[in-house]
Amino acid sequence: MAKSLFPAPGNKTEQENGSVFSPKFGVDGLITAIVCDASTGKLLMVGHMNALALQRTLETGEAFFWSRSRNELWHKGATSGNVQKIVELSTDCDQDALLLKVEVAGHGATCHTGQNSCFYRTVEIEDGKTRLVNSGDKPLFNPADVYGAED
Repeated sequence: MAKSLFPAPGNKTEQENGSVFSPKFGVDGLITAIVCDASTGKLLMVGHMNALALQRTLETGEAFFWSRSRNELWHKGATSGNVQKIVELSTDCDQDALLLKVEVAGHGATCHTGQNSCFYRTVEIEDGKTRLVNSGDKPLFNPADVYGAED
């Protein structure tokens, strides 16, 4: 059996007040990672990490995630150049979520749509119907130029 990259979570007191980083991964082997801009605090994205993605993030100082849609390790910005450099990584009280404060290289975009943040639309309700409203921010790059044309 392979050795775990992180120690097993201790009891509640150790988990909430101790100094041992022992992230609690879900039954799917993932932990939620919230990403915000280190200088502005703006929410950029939410992703998921498995133990290997978290280990690579800690080793390199750049954000790695587990892509649930592609079922593979994903180095954020490897294709687009918009690499997320870790400024600070913290965990919540019971160590089942992470907060990454990052500086975004390249175009400064986090979203594959070219937007600075993946949260560029708001949900509005009008006459009992919901709709998405774009923030009006212009994309920072053309996704087709970076990723190629979509199918």
